[in-house]
Amino acid sequence: MAIDPKILNPLGDELHQALVDRRTVLPLTSRGLDLTIEDAYRIQQRMISHRLDAGERVVGKKIGVTSKVVMQMLDVHQPDFGWLLSGMVCPEGEAIPMDRLIQPRAEGEIAFVLKRDLRGPGVTAADVLAATECVLPCFEIVDSRIQDWKIRIQDTVADNASCGVFVLGGRAVDPRDVDLRLCGMVLEKNGEIVGTGAGAAALGSPVNAVAWLANTLGRLDIPLLAGEVILSGSLAALIPVKAGDSLRIDIGGIGGCSVRFA
Repeated sequence: MAIDPKILNPLGDELHQALVDRRTVLPLTSRGLDLTIEDAYRIQQRMISHRLDAGERVVGKKIGVTSKVVMQMLDVHQPDFGWLLSGMVCPEGEAIPMDRLIQPRAEGEIAFVLKRDLRGPGVTAADVLAATECVLPCFEIVDSRIQDWKIRIQDTVADNASCGVFVLGGRAVDPRDVDLRLCGMVLEKNGEIVGTGAGAAALGSPVNAVAWLANTLGRLDIPLLAGEVILSGSLAALIPVKAGDSLRIDIGGIGGCSVRFA
């Protein structure tokens, strides 16, 4: 049985206030409510509504928890999705101030930019490629409002899939010009290699991840829209960051992206 919105809405309000105040809250799953994933997405919508009401706009969507290494790291064992908003975009080359974040971790990913809508269910990998304008290297800086990252799937879903901010690399590549399953990624932190991965880490291919997202959202009557940015999931373990850190990824056939924290 679905939980009454009178109970769920204050949880979304609480998560949004935690974002504004740059603080954490106790896991929602520790409060004896027996939240379902559907309940968690309703909390997510409430959280996002505050930002939209304040003037932000949707610029895309993200898939989270797509790789086995991240599933094991977070003890969350299925993908989820969240909304990318205009206030999350950080230009490459500009330092990200740590006072925007709470407990950030960096992910190296492949971002898709769509040239036409994708409406599931029934979206295939071929449909994703046909609808994609370009792919780019990307850093997503995930950030949980849940204390100590002690999350279950309902916690991260409610918290907008632990979205923080994201940075797109400058080189756009036609996805048909590179095998997105096999392209390797090297992630460096302060000049040292701290992670490696490949496109296949994201549900076998980043294209599969985007198809999963289109079909999952399609069942909710939510399309992926032309012009949107779609983050397809981390290709390696999450990397904790602090002020003064500099990170770079290089993805074979696609290019590089850098980010630093002030």
